[in-house]
Amino acid sequence: MAIIDVTILEGRSQEVKNRVMARLTDVLVEELGAKPAQVRVVLREVRAGAYAVAGKPVWPDPTPVG
Repeated sequence: MAIIDVTILEGRSQEVKNRVMARLTDVLVEELGAKPAQVRVVLREVRAGAYAVAGKPVWPDPTPVG
């Protein structure tokens, strides 16, 4: 079994998240010879301002994504 854990900023559409999970699964199937049922993809969404770089909260560009 393979587990991919991805952290992204929240705000992307479900369609984008579905594509990301499907493509990541495809990569592991291709590269590791895993069966799709053996691949787990976990997307963790973080709110703007809920993480920091060099001790300063990060606020992304207000332009909507995905």
